[in-house]
Amino acid sequence: MSGTADAATLAVYDRDAPAYAEWSAAASPRTALRVFLARMPEGGAALDLGCGAGWAAAEMIAAGLRVRAVDGSAGLVAEARARGVPAEVARFEEIEERDAYDGVWASFSLLHAPREAMPDILARLRRALKPGGTLHLGLKEGEGERRDALGRRYVYWSEASLTEALTAAGFGAPVITRETATGWDGAEEGMMDVFVDG
Repeated sequence: MSGTADAATLAVYDRDAPAYAEWSAAASPRTALRVFLARMPEGGAALDLGCGAGWAAAEMIAAGLRVRAVDGSAGLVAEARARGVPAEVARFEEIEERDAYDGVWASFSLLHAPREAMPDILARLRRALKPGGTLHLGLKEGEGERRDALGRRYVYWSEASLTEALTAAGFGAPVITRETATGWDGAEEGMMDVFVDG
């Protein structure tokens, strides 16, 4: 398959990584992370897929988890490393592990992936999870795709289309909570926090 990375989106994060790191540390979804941590076994293994500047990975490590933190942006990986997170540059299609993680945290990262790539990505995550493991997704709710004011590509998902994709990849029924939140570009949009068992 072709790569999942969008060059313009990565360029935004690479160019403005310090500013994004500062914004995301204050604006990111702590409630969802608390739910995720509560589902993890003591000393469990987690994948932070699209770790950004590493705020969530840092909290997972502080909670005693063994964390692999990856992001497609070298600039954001550098920010994460500066905060003590041993992050690495990797893209969604490079996840190859099997039965490796108790949880996968993909908080508002897969919304940058092309829709046609999602079946392969979800299948990879299903294989990477241990039986009964937890997947968390943060996505924007809606239809179609667009670029925001900063030039980042966003793909929107409805509950029905997301549920279909998760089921096809072998996941159970998702539990979805919704809120309206303001993104880094200043736009207010509908967001979905999704938890689903593997």
